[in-house]
Amino acid sequence: MEQEPLKLILEGSIATVTLNRPEVHNAFEPRLITLLADVFGELSMRSDVRVIVLGGEGRSFCAGADLTWMREIAGYGRERNSEDARLLARMFRIIDHCPKPVVGRVHGAAIGGGMGLVATCDIAVASTRARFAFSEVRLGLAPAVISPFVFAKIGGSRCRELFLTARRFGPDEALSMGLVHRVVPETDMDEAISKVIQDLLAGGPAAQTSCKELLYTISTTHPDEVDGITAAAIAELRGGEEGQAGMSAFLKREPAPWTKGRPQKKESP
Repeated sequence: MEQEPLKLILEGSIATVTLNRPEVHNAFEPRLITLLADVFGELSMRSDVRVIVLGGEGRSFCAGADLTWMREIAGYGRERNSEDARLLARMFRIIDHCPKPVVGRVHGAAIGGGMGLVATCDIAVASTRARFAFSEVRLGLAPAVISPFVFAKIGGSRCRELFLTARRFGPDEALSMGLVHRVVPETDMDEAISKVIQDLLAGGPAAQTSCKELLYTISTTHPDEVDGITAAAIAELRGGEEGQAGMSAFLKREPAPWTKGRPQKKESP
């Protein structure tokens, strides 16, 4: 029986989504693309899910497009090629716009389209053995579909050099450019992911959703309109149930209501 190309595990408020095509380094093909879009769309709507962890089974995170699929689509006409590209773009857009914090667990190879997945994660933890590349130009292609997400993450100057050369680089360079946010030995990845999750669970879920919406909105809004949007956002949060409860708990030196039942981390004075 053929294995499912995607695994979903729900443990309390944490959803773990794992690409499950280890024999081809978790490369994309139509079914995996559709499942990723569907799963992230569903998780986005679930009030019981606080954090989503995205990773890959086997030796790699994601090596881009499946070679068999690439050979197949090479014979497609322009219209069919455009349709397939739009489905891939839709998947990245759904992950990027997910209202929940998305944490990437990046190990092994993250190549081509796999770099798009890294770029759509809010926080990416990379193994010291991770390797990265925008490999498309060496195939006579361009990282077109992933370019908006990568540009937003690392900026135009980095994109120019890395897109044009397609050179491979390691996790320390990925960290320096902001593509990933933590680099740890592979044996320490579970612990590092757990620490990120604990930090995320200490924040208000509605506030975190608002943070993601604000970052996207201010990046696509004319500067003259930004002040009104940000003022409205903070006013809504201050007057909302979660904001009122959070501020009240802070003033009373009590745990915020969304952290109850969790061990409290002592902060240094």
